Amino acid sequence: MPSTVPGGGKPDLIPYIARAFETVAMAKVSSSAREAQGLGYLNPSDGITMNYDRLIYDAKDAVLALARRGYRAPRRKNEIRVPGRTGRAILELMVYLLREGLYISDHDALIARRLAHVLTGGDVDHNALVTEDYILELEKEAFVSLCGEEKSRARMKHMLETNRPLRN
Repeated sequence: MPSTVPGGGKPDLIPYIARAFETVAMAKVSSSAREAQGLGYLNPSDGITMNYDRLIYDAKDAVLALARRGYRAPRRKNEIRVPGRTGRAILELMVYLLREGLYISDHDALIARRLAHVLTGGDVDHNALVTEDYILELEKEAFVSLCGEEKSRARMKHMLETNRPLRN
């Protein structure tokens, strides 16, 4: 992939990761499909069904269209560049500032630090190359450890019952 940085360097990953991090860490939700696209939860090319009664029909139609075109799941990526410890330090500074500014709770901060660890590739050097399987393992470790937290379980229960995030 050609570089977008003058002189042929590698583009800085932090602005992209910081945007995704802020969206997830602040539990930003959308009230519409268009808003979800703006938050990055949906791609501009993703289909949107406005009529709830057509949801299953449209989903089935989309899957059949993929099958007709011979869709195959993409191969797992083996070289994902991550910002590593350097990037995580920047995200942890964001967590600190959000907590000190009373924008997030202590538990939000715990979740955000685990998220930062995953998004930046864990305990690796800046611009290290990792595999998709490695990232998925970091994600699984973070999720399982958070499931051991009473406040995380309360959040999950609340979300399932009310469709709204719990800020505990």
